[in-house]
Amino acid sequence: MRQLYEYHPIVGYRYIPNLRARIPHEGGGYLMQVNEHGFRSDQPFVKARTPGHRRVLVFGDSFTAGNAVMNRQRYTELLETRLGSAGAAPVDIYNFGLSSTGTDQQYLIWREFAKGIEHDLVVIAVFVENIRRVVAQFRLHHDEHGRERVYAKPYYELDDGRLNLRQVPPRREPYEDHELSAAQRAAVDQGGRFLNLRRLAAALGIREMVQKVSKYQPVPHYDSPSTPSWQLMRAILAQWVGAIDKPVLLMPLPLPQHLDQTCDASAYQARFTELSDELGCYLHDPLPDLLNIEPAERRRLRWPKDIHFTPTGHAALAQSLETPMARILAHLPIMRDTHAAAIPAID
Repeated sequence: MRQLYEYHPIVGYRYIPNLRARIPHEGGGYLMQVNEHGFRSDQPFVKARTPGHRRVLVFGDSFTAGNAVMNRQRYTELLETRLGSAGAAPVDIYNFGLSSTGTDQQYLIWREFAKGIEHDLVVIAVFVENIRRVVAQFRLHHDEHGRERVYAKPYYELDDGRLNLRQVPPRREPYEDHELSAAQRAAVDQGGRFLNLRRLAAALGIREMVQKVSKYQPVPHYDSPSTPSWQLMRAILAQWVGAIDKPVLLMPLPLPQHLDQTCDASAYQARFTELSDELGCYLHDPLPDLLNIEPAERRRLRWPKDIHFTPTGHAALAQSLETPMARILAHLPIMRDTHAAAIPAID
């Protein structure tokens, strides 16, 4: 297996800078190109904006980083083209997405790599499963030999309303099972609830049927504003948004189960609506637009086996995001660095 990541003492890891590699995939494989800063991009990330251009910084996990597609097929690059052809100022989008990260690590990416970069808008794309990742202290990753191992990750704890960063720097070497206490093993993100049942259902090809019958809820952490997981996620996002002196757009990305309508999205939608109202930032929920696509076509938004977006999925997400982003950017004076006192509505 080709090594794609290198250790980072704050975030935990990043893509190997200047990497150019062909990644095997069920879709035939795709080219990954990484810039000198360790993020997937065909261009370097420069501090100063190009005069007359808008600049947007986007953060997220593998759905934003673009697992399974080339850089130019991602929703961020497609948005650059769509927004730039609309007759307004050209838009440069810097994609800081990093696979397998949680919102906590994405916040650290902003702090470590993006905080000093001039911009007009920040988009935080939260794959809703990230609510499990922010409470995890360890993650499963493949080592250079392709073997799944347990690695430490940075994480936050919420103590009396205060966020405290833990496990920085994280240990570079993977952990053997005997090195972890029972509490630490429980803090390893295994990828969801009822792991053995989900694997069996997937192997038998009856996953969707089981989910419908059992009314499976993959992310119950959103069910109440007071769940510990949501309280931590909320605190991280509140601190992050509060530290940005420009407009911020929150965008929750749905799970495949939400796209297939085998589980209810209303809980996470309610939490993000409450949070955006509280913080005074923008919110765009792409799920209604995606559900307007006919079911057969909607299934083509992701791969048959891989849950990540296909080029068609990225195109649909870019189309959904184009109008709200264009409206936000239209209200902002070009090259001004002051945050507007009031954020106008985009609906």
